[in-house]
Amino acid sequence: MKEPSINVLGTQLQTCSTQPMTGFFRNGCCDTGPMDQGVHTVCAVMTAEFLALSKYLGNDLSTPRPEYGFAGLKPGDRWCLCASRFLQAYDEGAAPFVNLAATHRRTLDVVPLEVLQKHALPDPAA
Repeated sequence: MKEPSINVLGTQLQTCSTQPMTGFFRNGCCDTGPMDQGVHTVCAVMTAEFLALSKYLGNDLSTPRPEYGFAGLKPGDRWCLCASRFLQAYDEGAAPFVNLAATHRRTLDVVPLEVLQKHALPDPAA
């Protein structure tokens, strides 16, 4: 069961990525629910720096794992990150950009909105 699909801006949660397919429910959105112990709610745009930090910290997101249907992530890919991992990367100075419209409001239980806004993708309309 998933929680209501509302983003950190208080509007309908947008899709994060379907190429690669992401999300705890593998529906392309950073939805969450009681089964999502890791709170995979931050729609992040991967960077080489973040991928290197994540690998160093024990979560290798860049190496393909065909046995799980996982091609590995590369810079520019969008992925639903654990909120605590994003905050850790922020503390280490390696936080990736965030798509606020595709980041679930449950993230705010872990990461302050001001921190997310500092790493928000530039507004394409600006």
